[in-house]
Amino acid sequence: MRVDGDVVALDDPVGASLRGHHAHLARRLGRAATYLPGVATFSVVPTDADAAAWADLARLLGPGELADMFSCPATPPPDWEPVFTLDGRQLIWTGSSRPDGTGAGTDTGVVELGADSVPEMLDLIERTRPGPFWPRTHELGTYLGIRDNGALVAMAGERLRPPGWTEISAVCTAPEARGRGHAARLISALVARILARDERPFLHATETNTGAIAL
Repeated sequence: MRVDGDVVALDDPVGASLRGHHAHLARRLGRAATYLPGVATFSVVPTDADAAAWADLARLLGPGELADMFSCPATPPPDWEPVFTLDGRQLIWTGSSRPDGTGAGTDTGVVELGADSVPEMLDLIERTRPGPFWPRTHELGTYLGIRDNGALVAMAGERLRPPGWTEISAVCTAPEARGRGHAARLISALVARILARDERPFLHATETNTGAIAL
């Protein structure tokens, strides 16, 4: 099993994903790229972006739309309005073996979520606010969930896919279902799936999200 993915790809996870696994979900113009509407707001321009690249991105997005530049270090032109800035960490899997729990269909209670689960997923996201999630975000990769009496109470899934890597994201648990180990089971199941593809898991967390960093 190879888990030594090229860490250079993690310097530009959005751009690397849009050029590779997520090319079918990309919009491009010149040297700018972003995801299709409803999938994600992540956008990218080259580190040496000139006025033309930023103009191309503006045309891709349309008036008043958000360009979430994620880890892109390029400096926007002065006429672009900053919306928010977050300090975060990029965490990578360093385990030497697969974790327990092999994913959906086992006695862990983990199930795979499809397009028919999107309304429930959006409702859980709204109640827990783990980060951006849109009606088509589930198309980025596999999403897993845990149900309690039929209701979706926890979920996690795959987001960015730079070569050799898969990001775990949207990890959330309903307030009434916390403290039962749901997040750990979901992450374990996703890690097992990612390693089985000969890729390596990683994730992002804001500096203030100490619980996620510890988990």
